[in-house]
Amino acid sequence: MQKMLLFKILAILGLTILICLPMSMIEHTVRERGQFRAEAVASVAAESVREQTVVGPLLVIDYKEEYEELVEVAGDKAGKKEMITRSADRQMLVFPNNLDVKGNIDTNRRYRGIHQVLIFSGQYAMDGDFTVPARSSLPRTNKTARVTVGKTRLSLGIADVRGIQNIPKVDWDGKSFEFEQGAGLASMSSGLHADLAGGPQELATSAKFHFNLGLDGIERQHFAPVGKNNKFALSSNWAHPQFGGLFLPSMKGRSITDAGFSVTWNISSLSTNAQQQLINGEADLANKDATLHKVDRFSVGFIEPVNVYSMSERATKYGLLFVALTFAAFFVFEILKRLPIHPVQYLMVGLALVLFFLLLLSLAERIDFLVAYLIASVACIVLIGFYLSYVLRDWRRGVAFGSALTMLYGALYGLLISESNALVMGSILLFAVLAAIMVATRKVDWYQIGKADFIPA
Repeated sequence: MQKMLLFKILAILGLTILICLPMSMIEHTVRERGQFRAEAVASVAAESVREQTVVGPLLVIDYKEEYEELVEVAGDKAGKKEMITRSADRQMLVFPNNLDVKGNIDTNRRYRGIHQVLIFSGQYAMDGDFTVPARSSLPRTNKTARVTVGKTRLSLGIADVRGIQNIPKVDWDGKSFEFEQGAGLASMSSGLHADLAGGPQELATSAKFHFNLGLDGIERQHFAPVGKNNKFALSSNWAHPQFGGLFLPSMKGRSITDAGFSVTWNISSLSTNAQQQLINGEADLANKDATLHKVDRFSVGFIEPVNVYSMSERATKYGLLFVALTFAAFFVFEILKRLPIHPVQYLMVGLALVLFFLLLLSLAERIDFLVAYLIASVACIVLIGFYLSYVLRDWRRGVAFGSALTMLYGALYGLLISESNALVMGSILLFAVLAAIMVATRKVDWYQIGKADFIPA
């Protein structure tokens, strides 16, 4: 290979590596702005309400065991024994046979600077029934123990009680009881409870309940299926829900349109460990309040469908490919048209391409991502096309390069919105570019290039 050609190729490679510096700076800026957005969400949550988790309702029965035990008298060498009375406070969790939750959730936006945070407001109707255990069926550590039943309450775990809109009342088998603050459980202190009666002896063997709950939250609502049979039917005006957790909505009756969504979960206790996790949580006093966030659950996320920071970060990952393809096109143009392009001109065009990603980020924070992408790409295409019209000494050549960049930006947008197909689309793009270069240079005599004096040193 001739020295002049080698020097030109090395210069282009050096410029490509140099362009990596501003590209990495922009990529760092994208991540930094994404962190600012996360801080904005945390700030709104700290001042208003966090993500919500609802666990329950559960029927909680407090009772005391008393029994006699024969023990040795302390300090008596003769081994004399005496009868003493021991007592222990116990608690039994009773889970719903059927839990039916119908909810409608509205969304709204709050702003922290330029950042949007989605707030939701849910109205839930909760129905179901319990089988109330008899006094004789309460668990005992000693078969001869006498059982004294204490309070019986309906407990509902709620992650952030600041989101409670009203003071709900539960209709328990025809009687009305008002909820009070605190779930009253070791594993879930945050929430509500309603004292029902003095004990199971004052309650029906089988009891139905109903109450309405208004609950606000931020970005994501979680539910724990604690019943034997659970049905959750949720609807909302939000058109872009994200379903998460251990359970997905049933396909039957699932509807997601531009006007909102309507979905249903049907979950059996056979498919979840939520009941056992709650029982274990009550026994594990060292991890107080941990159960609320560790119990099996599912969630609905109210999150913007296009995250400008993740999209911008993905776009910058293709930045070096953009520059390399453009430089390759310039080099092929030099070879075919015998029109030298100075390394400084390569650098100018490369920086214009890099600036596109910064422009995209700054615009996308304030307007729709697609509109921001169009504005940023059109601005860079017009600038580069105008500049190349003079560099290449023909406006038609500038327009041709601008058209090629338009197709390249279109391909990039396709890669961004088709994450699952990004690899195959990127592979096809690279193959098409390589094929075009090979076809365009198929008749070039590379040994003769260095003899023609058109490649600058």
